[in-house]
Amino acid sequence: MFSALRPTDVLAAGDRIRPFIARTPLLRSDALSRLAGGDVYLKLENQQTTGSFKLRGAMNVLATLPNDARERGVVASSAGNHGLGVAYAAKHFGVRATIFVPSNAPAVKRDGITALGATIDTSQPHYDAAMDAAKEFAAEHGATFINPCLGEMLLAGQGTVALEILGELPDLATLVLNVGGGGLLGGCASLLRAVAPGVRIVGAQSVNTAAMSKSLAAGRVVEIDNLPTLAEGLAGQIDDEAFDIGEHGLDEIVTLSEDEIAQTIAWLWRTHEQKVEGAGACAAGAVRLGKVERIATPAVIVVSGGNIDDAKFEKILKGA
Repeated sequence: MFSALRPTDVLAAGDRIRPFIARTPLLRSDALSRLAGGDVYLKLENQQTTGSFKLRGAMNVLATLPNDARERGVVASSAGNHGLGVAYAAKHFGVRATIFVPSNAPAVKRDGITALGATIDTSQPHYDAAMDAAKEFAAEHGATFINPCLGEMLLAGQGTVALEILGELPDLATLVLNVGGGGLLGGCASLLRAVAPGVRIVGAQSVNTAAMSKSLAAGRVVEIDNLPTLAEGLAGQIDDEAFDIGEHGLDEIVTLSEDEIAQTIAWLWRTHEQKVEGAGACAAGAVRLGKVERIATPAVIVVSGGNIDDAKFEKILKGA
């Protein structure tokens, strides 16, 4: 499964979506570089057009969707950022979009989806229920379901994060990224394993969203409880395909507590003036807190998203 995505797919996605996305900056972190004993950079996908890397995959899927499928519309399930990406891409291509998000999805994500013209459904209690409802809706209406983490065109789009990094830092030695359902990992690792096999790939997630971490430790897919978390963008179960991505794409994976994620959100703001959501902060926290076993440099940490409600953000800054 993992090997199905070719580097040429990622290269083609890069050419295809380049006019529609932001090329996000690499920011050298003096503080993290001192800790690692070499250059460490932040890939600021929180500055992407919709506030996260998810736009890349969504745009690539919509761009390659046949006209008859576009006419029937698209459906997505999301913790919020994938929904924003699909809504943005659907608006660009004039496609009807329906997005299912959990009832507790952040207001900044719900409001953004609605503002882009998509129909939003917030009736489901958690991420996995939203996915089930979205798949049922798509089947009933003959629409295309756009998985938030899987599918070759989606993964190829997400892989353009690594493509941009290699373009600026061809001697990349370590990539640290946030892991939920494996979309960002699958896209980036498929490219790196093929063209830069010496790069060490490290994943980070919250203790409360550790489906990948627990599954890899057990050697099989493990179901986790749906627990509240600051890293809602990493929530949900994984399946066999995502497990396969984790097995082949990761050299190491670590987890952070909710307090550690909150501390990292505050640290990223105070140190680098970057507003980052919980799901986007785990990778930086893993390095900052010394959780990663080995960091060869130069290293890049993907800051994958910045969509956090203002009230939650201010509360974190006051408490950290």
